[in-house]
Amino acid sequence: MNNLKKFLNKRVGFMTMLIVFLWIKTIIAYYLDFKLGVADPIQHFILWINPFATSIFLLGLALYISRPKISYIVMGIIYVIESALLYGNILYYRQFTDFLSVNTITGAGKVSKGLGASAASMANPHDIIYIVDFIIILVLFLTHFIKIDQSKFRKLNALAISMFGIMLFSFNLMLAECNRPQLLGRTFDRSYIVKYLGFNSYLGYDSIKTAQNSQVRSSAVGTDMDHVLKYTSDNYAAPNKKYFGKAKGKNIIIIHLESFQQFLIGMKVNGQEVTPFLNSLYNDKNTLGFDNFYHEVGQGKTSDAETMLESGLFGLPEGSFFTSLGTDNTFQAAPAILGQKEGYTSAVFHGNIGSFWSRNDVYKNMGYDYFFDESYFNQETPNSAMQYGLKDKLMLSESVKYLEQLQQPFYAKFITVTNHYPFQLPEEDVTGDFTKPDTDNTTVNGYFETAHYLDSSLKEFFQYLKDSGIYDNSMIVLYGDHYGLSNSQNPALAPLLGASSEDWNDFDNAQLQKVPFMIHMKGLKGGIDHTYGGEIDVLPTILHLAGINTKSYIEMGTDLLSKQHNSIVAFRNKNFITPRYTVLRNADGDKDVYLNKTGELVDLTDKPKLKKKIQKWQQTVNERLQISDTVNNKNLLRFYTPSGFTPIDPKNYDYSDQIQRLLDTRSALGLKSTSIYSKNNDQSTTSLYHTDASELNGDRSSIDSWDYVKSNSQK
Repeated sequence: MNNLKKFLNKRVGFMTMLIVFLWIKTIIAYYLDFKLGVADPIQHFILWINPFATSIFLLGLALYISRPKISYIVMGIIYVIESALLYGNILYYRQFTDFLSVNTITGAGKVSKGLGASAASMANPHDIIYIVDFIIILVLFLTHFIKIDQSKFRKLNALAISMFGIMLFSFNLMLAECNRPQLLGRTFDRSYIVKYLGFNSYLGYDSIKTAQNSQVRSSAVGTDMDHVLKYTSDNYAAPNKKYFGKAKGKNIIIIHLESFQQFLIGMKVNGQEVTPFLNSLYNDKNTLGFDNFYHEVGQGKTSDAETMLESGLFGLPEGSFFTSLGTDNTFQAAPAILGQKEGYTSAVFHGNIGSFWSRNDVYKNMGYDYFFDESYFNQETPNSAMQYGLKDKLMLSESVKYLEQLQQPFYAKFITVTNHYPFQLPEEDVTGDFTKPDTDNTTVNGYFETAHYLDSSLKEFFQYLKDSGIYDNSMIVLYGDHYGLSNSQNPALAPLLGASSEDWNDFDNAQLQKVPFMIHMKGLKGGIDHTYGGEIDVLPTILHLAGINTKSYIEMGTDLLSKQHNSIVAFRNKNFITPRYTVLRNADGDKDVYLNKTGELVDLTDKPKLKKKIQKWQQTVNERLQISDTVNNKNLLRFYTPSGFTPIDPKNYDYSDQIQRLLDTRSALGLKSTSIYSKNNDQSTTSLYHTDASELNGDRSSIDSWDYVKSNSQK
């Protein structure tokens, strides 16, 4: 005890005590109050060490102060700020399932809305843990167990402690990058920064990103929109009269097929169809299917696909637009356009946490009325979730109890996750007698199994839509968000596609960037459309089908059904595909040109006209991407409001208490309520949903009863 007292009465000893207290509180919060998705021993180890580095560095700054009393005071202030930041994040997370950003902290109104009035209700009994350290420190000083160390502290020793903090942070960062490559370059969830590097690093990272964004935006002026408006006007594709308004007044259901590639459609493995339901849907007379449709995502992958779908703008050349800019940017997105023009109610259903890809903030900026994340689904069922959220059969089946309460027409997006890397499906979820392929690559084998599971999930969902009557008044859009198997895995896939692994090349990789795009609606004249296009073209296509002209909106794509459609498919890395050629930059920086029909490499030596065309196409692609990046990086849409459009104020959107809001809306409308629930004489349709999800074991209480929903309306 004497040795401890002697150590604590030294300045570095007191600092060590504060660091230990901060570490204990942080670790308790990590495991007790946050859902950080710690999946393996390495992640647990990183979680245990990440509070140390920045705490050592920050508290160590006080050691440079010569006057002892001032040094202790500064150390105490830093400690109080650190503790307040920790507890502030705890309260904020309980309300929003997210962490405090720089903009949230500096925006007093936003903070007070999130934490002020409801702070007391968000406090838990165990929160005493987070203040007991202050009581201990106070007692230690009052009893003179600890006294201020009056001796001088050498600046060299202070520097050594700072360097130790930096070295520890470097070690932490190295482990984090090994376990989660491109952690900072491709940020898709704030919780990942916290999990791997801690709160201080997250706030520092967020501060840098915020400052960078502010600097770029501060240089923007309204006249920057002139070139953008000219471009969209010059490249506007008028709607096809044959299809314009065909879905006017219809519900629009978007089904996001995670990691789903076009080659799966119609494919057989071991004599069995991989996706029998989607095959039948693709070839249905009421389905428009596009067989030359490509994803155009960058590092943001899923979030980039959503960016294009909702806003008509590309993702960024690096990182994710959602996490980098989407939380603050101005949008003129699908849910707001449909809501303002045609009275649509909008909602997203996703079985992962709301903060993933910062969706809980971005969706507010887009104007989504509702966002049902994992907190709105039954999480008590064992083995119901995988790495990226609730399994598809459970998510889709549970979603309908909310879907049937939405006022029609609605714009509803369902984000599936089971067909996500690493494509490992639990044995109990393997459907029917499907046997996955037996290649040397387990990832390739698993990909077919999870795709088959997704297909079975969609079959169940579609049957519910038909049985409930939703199908008859809906346009259903399905699209693959990005590739599932990477280029490094494609050679192992090649034999299953009837190709040679040894002859596999960049052209083959480019062809595998095709993803499905289907538009299905009862009475729609369908067929397989060979038009070349990509995800950037989805928004104008959907809006035109809904009877909304897109001429006044800033969109980089064009209607796939328009006779004026721009059929050059631009990839985020500036490669591109035309209906006849695939143009890819090779390792030397030159362009390789392939014939789409044969895959043959074209020699441009004696083809000056073709070479000139390619240069012109490249300029078109570069301009398209550059304009999109300018609009996003400078937040230029704040300077331009289309006629008849009202800018979205995210403060008007709140994704807590959504169940009660559904009830209140239906009650207020009374006989004018257009929800499926109301149209069914205030009777739920959820009993019409039939699923063979193994986790339910016959217990359908979380699906079938609206009373279950009302009993959980305090979420």
